[in-house]
Amino acid sequence: MLTAQIIDDVVTRALAEDAPWGDITSELLISADAVVEARLEAREPGVFSGPDVFAATMTAVDPRIVTAVHAPVGKPFGIGAVLATVAGPARGVLRAERVALNLVQRMSGIATLTAEYVGLVAHTKARIVDTRKTTPGLRALERAAVRDGGGHNHRYSLSDAVMAKDNHLAVLAAQHGGDVTAALLSVRERMSHTMHLEVEVDRLDQIDAVLEAGVDTIMLDNFSLADLRTGVAHIAGRALVEASGGVNLGTVAAIAETGVDIISVGALTHSVRSLDLGLDVGFRS
Repeated sequence: MLTAQIIDDVVTRALAEDAPWGDITSELLISADAVVEARLEAREPGVFSGPDVFAATMTAVDPRIVTAVHAPVGKPFGIGAVLATVAGPARGVLRAERVALNLVQRMSGIATLTAEYVGLVAHTKARIVDTRKTTPGLRALERAAVRDGGGHNHRYSLSDAVMAKDNHLAVLAAQHGGDVTAALLSVRERMSHTMHLEVEVDRLDQIDAVLEAGVDTIMLDNFSLADLRTGVAHIAGRALVEASGGVNLGTVAAIAETGVDIISVGALTHSVRSLDLGLDVGFRS
């Protein structure tokens, strides 16, 4: 969940990085009593995310700056749409401008890309979910943007669920004489009853040993479409089925049509392009 405390922490760190000893340009060029209005305007179409982060950045610099949001979160907009307006001391608006734009542009870019993926699989039951391939320090913001785009979140951190991947299984199997089922059952015995257990496999012949351990989700990693269909049929509802690897805008619909429940897409956060938004400043009389 994106809380006010998380937003404040991110904004505080970003502003300190951008103006550690103040904005010397604005302080030398702009009079202290100058007041401006500015419009957050779309230079390309997209899906809006992050107005609360944008507003918090402005307020953190100067609490006299007032931000009004004019576009709904999670909804598409066109070129030229005025997403928000700000009004207040010019020095504050100018100091906050770059950080505020950086954050809202990235969040809107993620929401826009996520919405595109979600639209491509809307005719199936598959959910589009993100991964832990997020920008360090910005995970909560980026995860919120995925939700704004209609996607869903995977585990938030290593502390949230048990997710055994290939390297984990290699070590576990060695500890249990190659018996993956026994290894996973031993994990289940030590887990809380409220915790989720997911296991990654990269071959069809690994599925039965995982199923016998009663896992909650099986990730089919880098499977062909034919093997995905076979895997889904074999699992037959005994666990949720997640597809991962090789997912892009050109492949996601076909992957969803194999019957998987979840498609994890690292590109939602690790390869996304920030949306082109601008902050146009004018004087207020």
